[in-house]
Amino acid sequence: MSTDTTPAAPEASDPHALTLENVERTLDELRPYLMADGGNVEVVEIDGPIVKVRLQGACGSCPSSTMTLKMGIERKLREAIPEVSEVVQVL
Repeated sequence: MSTDTTPAAPEASDPHALTLENVERTLDELRPYLMADGGNVEVVEIDGPIVKVRLQGACGSCPSSTMTLKMGIERKLREAIPEVSEVVQVL
């Protein structure tokens, strides 16, 4: 019988864990759509279950940016990473 004390794989290997790597991977799926409209998104900070982002380019000043943030970015992140409770924009 083995007494292997190797710790479990780190959280980063879980594709549903709230890590910068997983947030960026999920945002990479959305970036082509944002870039097609002249914008982009940057992760500023992960504060507990809240992901703080900065909309860039045309997305930063677009009248539909709130809809993009909540119905696009936040929805996709919450589906991919259930631990995300909210996505907020910082300037």
